[in-house]
Amino acid sequence: MADHIEVNGVRTWYDERGAGDPLVLLHGGLTDSRDFTGNLDALAERFRLLLPERRGHGHTPDVPGPFSMEAFADDTAAFIGETVGGPVRLAGYSAGAMVALWTAVRHPHLVERLVLISGGFHPDGMILRPSTDAPPPPPLLSAYAEVSPDGAGHFPVVIAKAARSVTADRPLTPDDLAAVTCPTLVMSADDDIITLEHTLELYRTLPAAQLAVVPQTSHLLLRERPELCVRLVGDFLTSAPAPTWMPIRRAAGQPY
Repeated sequence: MADHIEVNGVRTWYDERGAGDPLVLLHGGLTDSRDFTGNLDALAERFRLLLPERRGHGHTPDVPGPFSMEAFADDTAAFIGETVGGPVRLAGYSAGAMVALWTAVRHPHLVERLVLISGGFHPDGMILRPSTDAPPPPPLLSAYAEVSPDGAGHFPVVIAKAARSVTADRPLTPDDLAAVTCPTLVMSADDDIITLEHTLELYRTLPAAQLAVVPQTSHLLLRERPELCVRLVGDFLTSAPAPTWMPIRRAAGQPY
């Protein structure tokens, strides 16, 4: 069921499916909630899925002003407050993972479990970034034009805002990450646009993190190995923490 809701002055489009505990899915950059079609949308069998589209993305119009992770995180928090009113399981993909992480940093009371798929916390970890140096790939432009209320001609504005935000945003610090104490799944492809070294740093700095590297996949891992990705995310979101037999990193007794 698709609907609109006013979020911090933005008429925000979202889809809602399934029933159960709420799970909010945050799409990637320059795309929309269709990122989860044929993969994580299968979790509607177990959860009440909420799929908002950020300002300037998908069905949600752009508004004056720059993009920033702080604004996206505050929009996400306001969306959760309006639709759920309490803490949720929060999963983000690519730029959506960065938004999810920022949301957990700025609004920790709203996130009970966190899934970060192919996202980073600092521009230094990104191999590829949004750029205005070349025309956007035709499939990306076509997908934007299909649903955007701003029309295809506005896409270069959105790309420019996304490119500027990478360098304009304040990077998260180790202290920021150390304050995210909810159970977190850090997940990436083995050939991602975020370096594996950066993914490992994210995993090691978050206090309650698990790590999953999906083999033989790229940044489009949700489409390349959907069944495995759904199983990993679903198991993490529904399973209680269990001790391992030979803990090293978790030897201090933390279940995660």
